[in-house]
Amino acid sequence: MNVLSDRFEEALIYATRLHARQVRKGTNIPYISHLLSVAALVLEDGGSEDEAIAALLYDAIEDQGGEVTRAEILARFGDRVVAIVDGCTEAISSPRKPWRERKLQYLEKIRGNSLAVQRVSLADKLHNARSIVADWHRVGDRVWDRFSAKREGTLWFYRSVVDIYSESFSSVMVIELKLAISRLEDSK
Repeated sequence: MNVLSDRFEEALIYATRLHARQVRKGTNIPYISHLLSVAALVLEDGGSEDEAIAALLYDAIEDQGGEVTRAEILARFGDRVVAIVDGCTEAISSPRKPWRERKLQYLEKIRGNSLAVQRVSLADKLHNARSIVADWHRVGDRVWDRFSAKREGTLWFYRSVVDIYSESFSSVMVIELKLAISRLEDSK
């Protein structure tokens, strides 16, 4: 039986502290709920403890401190975890590049990346898509106002992600992401 070590607990506490004041886009839902969901999806897909830890921390560099946070993750959790987090980090430069340019760079970055990076990234995108579907049922088309790219840009990005993972990654999460995207495409 696989069990999680004290490192996972430490990562959970660390992620909770880092994101304590952050909520999900357009909601009052604590951001840590998303990170917990991503970590759960990674574990359910057969991911390692390092992958689950990276799932808790994948947004920390980008959203909570840049290189200082990266150095702390490296010191606390090691090379493998920070490599996965780096692979999932979209951008830390300031000012940030335009949305579409960032997304195109991210798509290229994940295309050839490791299975561990792809698993964490896919779990993130799946949970996000599921959340958008649920929110669409709650607020209708107003959900798209939360996104700078609105409906069409957001759907383009998710279709692009699923195309990459359909080519390179065998996981039920790919099927689930396709279903979520279909629901979103039908939500007119």
